[in-house]
This record gives sequence, C-alpha cells and structure tokens, in this order.
Amino acid sequence: MFKALVLEQQDGETRAQTRQLELADLPDGEVLVDVVLSSLNYKDGLAVTGTGKIVRDFPMVPGIDFAGTVAESASGSFRPGDSVILTGWGVGERYWGGYAQKARARPEWLVPMPEGLDARKAMTIGTAGLTAMLCVMTLEEAGVAPDSGKVLVTGAAGGVGSIAVLLLSQLGYEVTAQSGRPETRDFLAGLGASDFVSRDEMSQPGRPLETQRWAGAVDVTGGAILARVLAEMNYGGAVAACGLAASFKLETTVMPFILRNVSLRGVDSVYCPIDRRTEAWRRLAHELPDSAFDEIGSVIGLEEVPGAAADIIAGKIKGRTLVDPNS
Repeated sequence: MFKALVLEQQDGETRAQTRQLELADLPDGEVLVDVVLSSLNYKDGLAVTGTGKIVRDFPMVPGIDFAGTVAESASGSFRPGDSVILTGWGVGERYWGGYAQKARARPEWLVPMPEGLDARKAMTIGTAGLTAMLCVMTLEEAGVAPDSGKVLVTGAAGGVGSIAVLLLSQLGYEVTAQSGRPETRDFLAGLGASDFVSRDEMSQPGRPLETQRWAGAVDVTGGAILARVLAEMNYGGAVAACGLAASFKLETTVMPFILRNVSLRGVDSVYCPIDRRTEAWRRLAHELPDSAFDEIGSVIGLEEVPGAAADIIAGKIKGRTLVDPNS
C-alpha cells in the first residue's frame, strides 16, 4: 500500500482526496520510482482545483514533476537505486504524476540526477527551475549578455520568475522584477533583483513603441504585460516567453519586430529534447549556490495540497512549494 492524492470528477467538479493505493493501481510504465519529493506549480494548481480543465482522464494523480529513487526497472537505462528527476511529458495531466509515494514512468521521461543535486534541491527548482534555465539559455542564444542592459522578469515572485531572477543575477545580469505584490520586494531583492516595476504599470495600454528599457525579458504572464514588454524592448532585444498566467492572448503590433529587431522566443519545458533538458539541469546544478535552495522552498504534505493549489491560483504563493508524499 502507498499514499497518493487522487483527483476524481463528481457532478462536473474536481475533487481531491488522499487515498491508500496498491501497486496494481498504478498505470503501466517500465520504471517504478519511490517518490521522495514533488512540487507545486501553477499548472498543478489548475489541475487540483479543476480551474484549467487540463486533466484529460480521471481518476488522476496530479503532480507534474518529481524526484525519487528507482525501485524497479525493466529498462536498460536505469537500475534500482538510481536517483532520477521527471518533469513534463504530460505527467500529472494525462499520466499519473508525483503526488504519491510511488510512480511508474517511461524511461525516456526520466533524467539522471546531475552531480551536485539531490531530491530536495531538484524539486526546490523543479519544473519551474528547468523552465527558468531554459529561458536564460534562450536569452543567451539571442545574444543578450550581462553588459547588454537591464533584463526584466515578469511574475517575478512566482516559481519560474523567482528562479529566473536568481539565475540571471548569479550570472551577472542587472535584473528588474515585476510583481503584483509589493510585499515581495524584500524577497526578490534577496534573490538579486536591483529594481522593481509594478503589475499596474506594466499592464497599462501603451503605444506600439514605448521608450526603450529592456535588453531582455523573461515573461511568464502573457497578455497585456507581454504586449507592454515588447513595446519597451531595446533595439535587438529578446523576450523568452514561457507562460500565460495573465492571459494567452497577445494584442500587439509588428512594430517592435520590424523597427527594433526585437525577437519573441517561445520556451517549452514539457517536450524539451533530452539533450537540451540534460544541459539545463547540469547548468542549474552548477549555477545556483547552495544557499539558494533554502531561500526558495517550503514543504507541505499531500493533505495540504488542495489548499495550496487554491492559493497558487489566487497568487498567494511566494516562491517554490515542495510536496512531500511521505510526510
């Protein structure tokens, strides 16, 4: 028997309940993993609350990422005792995820734990950390360097945003953090943000081209904020867009692209190729200081997930939240 958070749909509503399950209840998968930790992401909040209607089949064990130890393996790629990380691939949406003490996975979904990380560190950064690192790599590949000018991070107090602020500041960038919560400024300053802009300021409708402010940007919000960011980009600047926390719509013009040579680059962490995914995890292990992992994460049990899921959707969560299925 093992413990899991199970989502059911009743009368059109999503209900979350902690249950005891048998190994036979798990879906098929060549690798059985003893889950050490998972984490709470915005997408998990959508799944658990039923807000986003992203779960395809019920019953479902949510949790879009986890770190653990291989218990059994029918794959030549992994052996019992191996430490592994799983992020993406539709886990927690179409396939059972990490909010359980045990999980089955396909070997191609798993990344070996890189040197310098363990389960707690890996899930403190988790999917959010992987996404943030992919955004940083995207800006680097677009030619945005620490001496290029200021870099903006939108939604900076959230999971992806807070890790992006930390990574960029560690790499020598001058980071401006945008958040809708003034009370998070001390937290963000501790991560390395040197300046701040409000959500209200960045949500204001603007002209097709505004005063140039940003050499680069990491955007997790979409919508009106992303439109404003694009209008304020420096000539040759680049935006790494990875989220739609505010809106999936983007009402903008071609002006920033054709008159300022601005590039808007999408970042996907769900189906990211294994070589790029592995490199991102290697860099996360190398770039982040040990102290960073203590500053970002807090830990909850499975029973606390439904309340925390509602909080992350409401914008009340600061930084990363870990989920310990064994507590």
